[in-house]
Amino acid sequence: MYDVVIIGSGPAGFTAGIYCIRAGLKTLILAGVRWGGQLMLTTLVENYPGFIDGIQGPDLMTNMRKQVERLGVEILNIDFEKGDFTRRPFSLTADGKTFQAKAVIISTGADSKWLEVPGEAQLRGKGISTCATCDAFFFRNKDVVVVGGGDSAMEEALVLAKVAKSVTIIHRRGEFRASLAMQKRVFSEPKISVIWNKAVRKVLGDTHVTGMILKDQVTSQESEFKTDGIFVAIGHIPNTDRLKGLEIDRKGYIVRREVSENGLLKYRSSASIEGVFVGGDVHDYNYKQAVTAAGFGCIAALDVIRFLDENK
Repeated sequence: MYDVVIIGSGPAGFTAGIYCIRAGLKTLILAGVRWGGQLMLTTLVENYPGFIDGIQGPDLMTNMRKQVERLGVEILNIDFEKGDFTRRPFSLTADGKTFQAKAVIISTGADSKWLEVPGEAQLRGKGISTCATCDAFFFRNKDVVVVGGGDSAMEEALVLAKVAKSVTIIHRRGEFRASLAMQKRVFSEPKISVIWNKAVRKVLGDTHVTGMILKDQVTSQESEFKTDGIFVAIGHIPNTDRLKGLEIDRKGYIVRREVSENGLLKYRSSASIEGVFVGGDVHDYNYKQAVTAAGFGCIAALDVIRFLDENK
């Protein structure tokens, strides 16, 4: 029996763990086999406060984990499988083991989206990737493509430019949605070029990617573009498929509510079931930053502390 079980181990989960354990709560984090969240797949993080020269994503998450462990939070690297949220204490199953919790914080984050076009599925890992940090080495001195227009696409392109012969960003619109700072870095990199208003219709290749079919969003004409590799950076899918019984919005994110009592705000991070709270990218599709995820994790922890105190 735990006072609180935290599902997920990104910035939100680890921050929640810090606040819960410091409040004297018996705290367990179900971190997952692939713990650490999306930052484990990034390189230099320059927008997280406190690091003058920036910090590598995996280093940041390792530091967070060590801090949480030092404070006494129990962490298990096992995957959450299912939860019974119909009554308290809640029952959570992970790796065939069952854990009980008086309160739960869900911070399972979100995973990368795929293009879902012909040829993509069979060539994943054979020239198609969603992680330049992981796979850039295999494309040294080759021509590669990044599909997307946000900050993650810019980051992928910059990582690849360090090793690839050339990097082409393909975006279905006529302008990026990425931050101006990231766009400036991309436009100043001579190895990176941009193709505007084109959408990927098909991935070409038998045993390895050889190219793709692009559709012009203005003229609807299709053309072939040759490349040695494709890096997909078009967004994320929230990890909510195993969270049955909770309200999910049309985009697949957990609905996060503010709860008031007698006209006063009581909780900011409540899910649709009393005693279940939520923090980070699993509900946030607007900001999706490490620092906001950490902030949401802090809010969820403070709400849990208040909830348990009021429901002794």
